[in-house]
Amino acid sequence: MKGTIWCLHGAVGMAEDWRGFSVPGWAVKRVDLWRFLDCCPMSMEEFGEALNREVEATKGVNVLLGYSMGGRLALHALLAGGPWAAAVIVSAHPGLEDEGEKVLRREKDAEWGAKALSGNWREFLEEWNGQAVLGGGANVQYPTRNDQFPRVLGMEARESLVQRRQAVARSFMDWTLGGQETLWGRLGEIECPLLWCVGERDAKFRSIGERVAGPSGGNPSASLWVADGAGHRVPWEVPEAFAKKVGEFLEQAVS
Repeated sequence: MKGTIWCLHGAVGMAEDWRGFSVPGWAVKRVDLWRFLDCCPMSMEEFGEALNREVEATKGVNVLLGYSMGGRLALHALLAGGPWAAAVIVSAHPGLEDEGEKVLRREKDAEWGAKALSGNWREFLEEWNGQAVLGGGANVQYPTRNDQFPRVLGMEARESLVQRRQAVARSFMDWTLGGQETLWGRLGEIECPLLWCVGERDAKFRSIGERVAGPSGGNPSASLWVADGAGHRVPWEVPEAFAKKVGEFLEQAVS
């Protein structure tokens, strides 16, 4: 094996979301983000440090891959100076810059947190999955081999998360975009090779990716990949193209 890819899932996600993802020659570590919030609050900065400690205890080459909320957490791990050989960030936000937007986002996430903690779980999942940015509730097929994992990245795959609802609810408070430090001015501190992935149909996050990889984005050395035909959930909407791109990136980035 060339090394390990540490995969961080998104909000209201699961480590198993990455079960169908693979890159030849690489081991895949599917990280359960909820275990970091099971016992007590944890800031995004503290998460970055905690994850880095885990990685530092392992041997070999390590690559960090984060999607959406997991992408924001991945940025904090990278900025905390972890032993990462390369990183792939998918559909993530470096941080809001307008204080008014931050206030509104904190209020909205507080509502989501309350619904996740004590509301009807299925109704919460339906409302979450129905957001326009996530495709308006459209189910996305997992990549499968021989139908070993014929489930979808939608409501049906989230029923078991009710057992982790306290941690899910806490994430809307501790890891809200509204409370996140704006990282735009710090992206240049990321020293390892960086691949930023966005979907062609995801206008908001495509614009963010173009800024990240642009001359004024903070990390002009970052490579931008716009996935044809994909929306926000790039790894599950175009799984084969995504895995191929990550493999090509790692071939060049990790010697």
